[in-house]
Amino acid sequence: MTTPPPSVDNNSHVPPSDQVSSSSVRWIANPFDENDKIAISNGMTQKSPTRSNPKPLPSATSPPRSIQPILSAPRKLMQWLPDYPSAVVFGSIGVMILGLAIDSLWMGLLGAFVALLASVKTIWPSWNQLWKELVPSPWRAVIVAFVGIMASGIGLLVLSGSNQQATRSIQVNWDAVGALGEIVGAVGQILIALLAVYVAWQQYVISKDLTMQQNIITQQQTIDAYFQGVSELALNEEGLLEDWPQERAFAEGRTAAIFSSVDAAGKAKIIRFLSQSRLLTPLKRDRRLGRPILDGQGGYAEDRAYGTRVIDLGVMLACADLSGNDLRWTEMSDANLVKANLSNCDLVKANLARSILYEANLSGADLKGAQFFYGTAEQATPRSRTQPPDYTTGKCTGAVIENADLTNVQRLSEAQRYYCCAWGGEKTRGTIPGGCDGIPNKLGR
Repeated sequence: MTTPPPSVDNNSHVPPSDQVSSSSVRWIANPFDENDKIAISNGMTQKSPTRSNPKPLPSATSPPRSIQPILSAPRKLMQWLPDYPSAVVFGSIGVMILGLAIDSLWMGLLGAFVALLASVKTIWPSWNQLWKELVPSPWRAVIVAFVGIMASGIGLLVLSGSNQQATRSIQVNWDAVGALGEIVGAVGQILIALLAVYVAWQQYVISKDLTMQQNIITQQQTIDAYFQGVSELALNEEGLLEDWPQERAFAEGRTAAIFSSVDAAGKAKIIRFLSQSRLLTPLKRDRRLGRPILDGQGGYAEDRAYGTRVIDLGVMLACADLSGNDLRWTEMSDANLVKANLSNCDLVKANLARSILYEANLSGADLKGAQFFYGTAEQATPRSRTQPPDYTTGKCTGAVIENADLTNVQRLSEAQRYYCCAWGGEKTRGTIPGGCDGIPNKLGR
């Protein structure tokens, strides 16, 4: 029969002369406590200098003495985590598996708890970046929901009825676990199929973007080739403008063809190029060969009344979509812009005199300095099929703006307002910012 070890009194002093048998070794309640020391074989016990009160006796509600080392293990494991994170995680998983194998509830829960804390502490600093890089944005909520469903289902099946006070053992319904495994497998197959669909969709989106980029590059190359071709067609070897009637016809044919094969931005580029090159401006010609005449200032003389353009736009821009583009200082006089979309365009200083803007959309366009007519607003009238224009008085020099949409146009001058209200008709008058009070409706309809 073994005698119980005597209690340790931290306030008492053991004299060095007292001898104890070598087999009498005394342990404290918790051998993992750093402040407690084991009694050596000669009976000497080193008391802790920082502790003066006796250790309280374990209460009836505290865990058994045999599992106290296990309960103090998480603190030491977490101290090792910064240096050995993988060892702590795998060790905790091993403890959990061992607890499940020997039906020890405390050991299983302890291993699972430590593994969870160690894993979360290890992955938490880089979790946000990994989550964004590895999981696509549309699938994050779905993946979290599936993980929650599977984890909660496994936990409920494994731990249901395992915390009974009589047995203190884990009872696993393996049939339910097998059924759950089949469900997880089916869900995994569904997720794989969804992932394949997502990958295919992403490939389609990427292919579409690449196709659009290639189309933009191809369009720009086509426009550059057009610029080069028109320049070579209109200039002679000395760099002077030389446009014979057939050359003008070829240039107009090329322009009409390219307008039908480019988007709104491409059309705007072509119009700006032709305007700045003065190929759309009516030039003064000699009366014999029809060659353009120099103005004595390094350019070609302009003749609005009787001049001839190198390229006449005609009906090339009818129903064209030019919305949202830069058309500043462009030459579009005499152009047929019936039902053209010029919404949100920058038309600063654009020449729209004698153009046909019937049912055109000019909503949101910037019209500062845009020229709708020559002469004065009170005397200017829209173009006529039978009467020639008078660029002095403005008669028959104005644009046809009947039924045009001028909603929210920007920087509309008073002269422009007067002309649009007078010759736009009732539909156009209703869209002009600021209204048309006091301005007569000269169109009469």
